[in-house]
Amino acid sequence: MTDPAERDAAEEASAFSHPPVAPDATAAYGDHPDQVIDFYAPRGARAGAPLVALLHGGAWRAPYDRAHITPFADFLARRGFAVATIEYRRGSLLPRQGDGTGAPATGEPVAGRWPDTFDDVAAALDALPLLVRDAVPGADPRRTVLTGHSAGGHLALWAAARHVLPDDSPWRTPAPAPLRGVVALAPIADFTTAVALSVCSGAVTQLLGGEAHLLSRLPHADPSALLPTGIATAVVQGHEDIVVPRSVAEAYVAAAAQAGETVGLTLLNDVGHFPLIDPSTDACAVAAEEIAQLAY
Repeated sequence: MTDPAERDAAEEASAFSHPPVAPDATAAYGDHPDQVIDFYAPRGARAGAPLVALLHGGAWRAPYDRAHITPFADFLARRGFAVATIEYRRGSLLPRQGDGTGAPATGEPVAGRWPDTFDDVAAALDALPLLVRDAVPGADPRRTVLTGHSAGGHLALWAAARHVLPDDSPWRTPAPAPLRGVVALAPIADFTTAVALSVCSGAVTQLLGGEAHLLSRLPHADPSALLPTGIATAVVQGHEDIVVPRSVAEAYVAAAAQAGETVGLTLLNDVGHFPLIDPSTDACAVAAEEIAQLAY
């Protein structure tokens, strides 16, 4: 298959063909229905299993919830990890424009909510060490690896960098998170490059509340502006990705190097965007191995 669009469609269909896998436990970290974490116990009841905190993608848009990444969560659990899949508030539908009918919103869902999406990810990770003790007693939160795919990859990189946020950021922490590391899968990691390429139909600009807020909010949200973090970080990227092109990841890795930090970049040949979370692919196994290298 040589047509990039056909390849992408086939890879997406394969990734979404796996039925959702129910979690072993679910816990709330807030009052909103989306403020929940699903937990998957390591198969074989392994004691002291590393914990993978997993953030799903979907361009921060409401139709894409954590259900599509549950097969990947189960894949990791079957490889001996405890997994915490974090849900968060995403963007709703754009309002109907100018018809005066008062009809419900229609059309393309906007990407993310400012500041709700960031509020949720920060709150979930702050609550995670206590929640996992009850949900998966055999997990070891001291060996936590943060990972995410696509927009979730962005959120993983951002969450690991909260200690270097601007001083006036409400999400800033006084010290780095106690993480073994971060593995970002095809992340929207460099917002300037993503905006220039209109990644996911302008999702970054929408996430930040529109063009009027873009420049003022970039320092609070762009992983490339939050470097160095001092936390071990690896990026896994499909060479043929047309959803989040590899130039986005490469820009982030270059920004890290300029800041004096080394970020590992694994480029997978003949791989697009979705195989990284598709349990039937070799690319998914590579992603799991990157997580294992940081966890153990």
